[in-house]
Amino acid sequence: MSGRELRIGEGWDVHRLVEGRRLLLGGVDIPFERGELGHSDGDALLHAITDALLGAAALGDIGSHFPPSDARWKDADSLALLAEAAALVSACGWRIVNLDCTVCIERPRLRPHVDAIRERVSDALGIEADRVSVKAKTYEGLGPVGSGEAVEARAVVLIDRTR
Repeated sequence: MSGRELRIGEGWDVHRLVEGRRLLLGGVDIPFERGELGHSDGDALLHAITDALLGAAALGDIGSHFPPSDARWKDADSLALLAEAAALVSACGWRIVNLDCTVCIERPRLRPHVDAIRERVSDALGIEADRVSVKAKTYEGLGPVGSGEAVEARAVVLIDRTR
């Protein structure tokens, strides 16, 4: 059987915001007094994208490839982890069609950083920036994200291959 095969992957991540860490979203340093607590650099958006990509290709999740129990990944650059995951997916014959992401954070406002985030993500994935969508939302003061205690990120990716 020949033809085009499509798959969708979904990723989600949340990190506590703490003092003494930098806020990284999509590989971009965002000026803010708090940043993500995490084993790697804590970039919740890149972690969600990595999970979506690996999931679409049925290759597991970020924790199975880069486990927090492994000291090699302590303070790891999440852009490098994403690029490695993209290479794994590509090696299986898959191509990224597009990526849609949402970052949920009360403060700071992300709109001034969205284009830079799209460029960093597209570079790490080896695709054009017009195939990457990044949106920012608040929780309107509700829950841990709304009270400024956490950042949440979601990603959906479409991949394809020709059989």
